[in-house]
Parts: sequence; structure tokens; C-alpha cells
Amino acid sequence: MAAALQVLRHLARAPLRPLLWGCPLARLASSMALAEQAQQLFESTVGAVLPGPMLQRALSLDPDSGQLKVRDRSFQLQQNLYLVGFGKAVLGMATAAEELLGQHLVQGVISVPKGIRAAMESAGKQEMLLKPHSRVQVFEGAENNLPDRDALRAALAIRQLAEGLTADDLLLVLISGGGSALLPAPIPPVTLEEKQTLTKLLAARGATIQELNTIRKALSQLKGGGLAQAAYPAQVVSLILSDVVGDPVEVIASGPTVASIHSVQDCLHILNRYGLRAALPRSVKTVLARADSDPHGPHTCGHVLNVIIGSNALALAEAQKQAEALGYRAVVLSTAMQGDVKSVAQFYALLARVAGTRLTMPGAGASVEEDEQLYELAAELQLPDLQLKEALEAMVGTRGPVCLLAGGEPTVQLQGSGKGGRNQELALRVGAELGRWPLGPIDVLFLSGGTDGQDGPTEAAGAWVRPELTSQAAAQGLDVAAFLAHNDSHTFFCRFQGGAHLLHTGLTGTNVMDAHLLFLQPR
Repeated sequence: MAAALQVLRHLARAPLRPLLWGCPLARLASSMALAEQAQQLFESTVGAVLPGPMLQRALSLDPDSGQLKVRDRSFQLQQNLYLVGFGKAVLGMATAAEELLGQHLVQGVISVPKGIRAAMESAGKQEMLLKPHSRVQVFEGAENNLPDRDALRAALAIRQLAEGLTADDLLLVLISGGGSALLPAPIPPVTLEEKQTLTKLLAARGATIQELNTIRKALSQLKGGGLAQAAYPAQVVSLILSDVVGDPVEVIASGPTVASIHSVQDCLHILNRYGLRAALPRSVKTVLARADSDPHGPHTCGHVLNVIIGSNALALAEAQKQAEALGYRAVVLSTAMQGDVKSVAQFYALLARVAGTRLTMPGAGASVEEDEQLYELAAELQLPDLQLKEALEAMVGTRGPVCLLAGGEPTVQLQGSGKGGRNQELALRVGAELGRWPLGPIDVLFLSGGTDGQDGPTEAAGAWVRPELTSQAAAQGLDVAAFLAHNDSHTFFCRFQGGAHLLHTGLTGTNVMDAHLLFLQPR
């Protein structure tokens, strides 16, 4: 068996001659090679948005003059630099920032997820950990991504630091996904519990994420530009790692350094819409009335420079470059993939069929019915940046392998109590869909992974699948439909072929949503 595996690995790394394609051993070797390259490209995607490289691209410091350059702006450092941060990737961001800025950094306070330092240490990721004599104070909180008392203490420490700054100071703000839960500071007399209860009530009645954020900002000391206001008159530079489709700076972590565009009237309209205005606690009514009578009106953030330093688009651009270096014709489909995983899976499977037909039978083309169905699915998903037409046109005249890339954050409608995450469920659904149609003389592989390295409450980042998944699972006595009915994708992949299809990266220290890779390789 070991000797056979060695032969397979050798074949997987060697270019396959046409005469070998009919050989089952060669086909298996090709499959292994494709899986290895898929995982390699996913790692490239994550590597492009790791804290160290991102900070180095965004900041440059002249050690002689003490000039800090951020994009096209320069700031003079003279023992006047302070740092605050909040988010899942902020520990690594702060470590990279302190290493770059050295003695210019006077003091820092960051709020990060509970247990992240221990997790990074056990994973051997020393580059994500602050040095023993760091000037940055670390608070851990927001267990399970929920605001709690520990996160509240961190938020108040961040506010205290910001309020102590002067016009001669510069505040560097580091923001990443999860920042909203790590920066809870309700405006008194509203309590953390009252704010959480109101948010849950709104969510239960169907309020959108935009409506929830509008209410959160109105009741928060630091969100909706509150942190920038607290730091005034100091200059503020905010470096943002986006985990939101479209990279809207006012939404990421609820926009602590971006002036809110919403008024008290907007909040009251939302509360009326969901029948909650009459039931508001007295503290919430007090805060809204106080804001409504503020003679200064909404504050501005003219002293702030907001910079997106990492995003799904940047990560996919790197993956595209790496795919092309491996000989693929690579196209980025979308960085805004969202919607229910069922619809997303149907879209990817039909895309594989339509694109595969163009790739293997250029003259034939896909059926008109399949083309129309694909475009209808795309329209239902409402992806603002979808490059579907361009991707399909790229198939024509392409003789070699193709890699279609996308990113975003699909959603899962929970029906069962199984274990999984949106990436593993998406991969499993794509595998099931791919097996429904004959795909012709083409090898297909689909991979979905979370760039933070953790898909749901599991240790896997995601999974990869091929069209043979359903039949191979059945041979093992595994019913794909039954696992999907219980949202039990992780259990399925653990049992299927000994877990070989799971994507394991460990916590990456970054987060720019998910990456989807679809490979098409003519035989």
C-alpha cells in the first residue's frame, strides 16, 4: 500500500502524458494533484491578508525623520503614537504594528476574542503574539462572539485612552471582523443587558442587519464614529481588515471611526416598524431623547483617515495570480457571494456544467436552457460584481485547466442539530449537485474555506469535493441527503474517506470572509 501511494504521489507531481489518461492510476494521481493545488491556492488566498504583510503594505516608517507614511498621507512621530484595536485578527495586527513602529509607540489597548493568545501559542504562531515587554495591553472577551462584561471593560479602557489624547497625538486604530462584539459600551443609563435584549427582540421580529446596526450605533459610546469623537482633537488613522461584502467602512465593526449617517428619527421608524417603541426601557428613551435635542447635531470625522488594508478582493487577486503561475486560466467571479447555500451550491454546480461544456466542446456550447437557468440563478443571488459573462467567454479557446474564484459569506438555514459550518455545508451541497449530471470529459473540484481557519464550531476551515462524492459516500454507507437534512456536514466529512476532504489550516490570525475555488481540467 505504501509503495502504491508513493507511485501516486510521484504521478501527482509529474505532468501527465495523454497516453496515461485512460489509466485509472493516472486518473487518481491527477485527482490528488488537483486537490493539492486547490489547498495550495487556498493557502495563498489566506497568506495575502495575514496581519504582517498587510501592515507592511499599508505603513512605512522612515527611521531617520520619524515620518510615518500611510498611503499618500504623512504623520510626524515624536513619542506621540497610541494604538487601540478590536477584532478577531487584531492580535496579529497589533504585533506587526508594534514591531514596525518600535519606540514611537507610547501605549496601546486591544480587545480580542477569549482564548486567542493560548490558541495561537499552541498552534506555534509566535508571529501573532506580542512580545513579553509589549506596550500594548490585551483584553480578552466576547466569548462565542457575544458582547460580555470582559469586552465592556476593554471598551471602556479604549475610550479612556482615546479621551486622554491631545492635538499633538496620533491614534492608530486596528479593526477587523468581530470588532462589534468586542467593543460594547452602551451610553448610560442604558445597560449592556438592555441593549442586548433590544437587539435580540429586533432580530426575532425580522430586523435586517442594517437596522440592527442603526440601533446599536445610536445606543453606543464608541460605534458610529464615537471612538473618533472621543479621540478628538488627535489625528486618527484607522486600518481596517474587512469581513463585510463590499467593504463598507461604516458597517465593519459598526463604524467606530466613521460618522453615522442615521438620525434619531431613523431609529424611531425602525422601532415603530417592529412594534417595540412603546415597550422601550426608560434608559433607551432617555438616550434617544438626549441625542434628538443635541444642539451640536451629528459630529463629523474630518480628523480621521480610514484605510481598508485587507479584503476578500485582495485575497482573491493573490489567488488568481498564483493560479495563473500554476498554468490555470484564472477568473475572479465575485467577491460578494451571498445568499442561501442551497442556491449558491446550485449555481456553482450548473456553472461547472455550462463552463465545462464550453471548455471541452467549444463548437457545441451549452444548451440554451442551461444557459438561461444559470443566469436566472445568478440574478436570484443578486451579486453586484458578478463576472459571469466574462468567465464563460474566457472558456472559449482555452485548452488548458481553468480556475474560477469567488468569495463572500453565504448563509445556512438551520434545520437540524448537526455539527458543521457554512463552508463545509456549501462544499457538501456542491458535491451532491455535481453528481446529478454527467459532466463529460472533464475533471472538476470545488473547495470552500473560511479565511480565519475556523468554519463554524469545528477545527476545519472548510472542505473540498468532486462529482464522485455521492457515489463514493454511498459505497461507504453514507447518505449525503440525510447529513444535509441535519446540517451535519462536519460529521459527514470526518467519516468520508477518513476525513481526507477536510481543509485544516488552524487559526490563521486573519479574516476576510470565505474563498470558493472551482477547478475545471479537461482530460
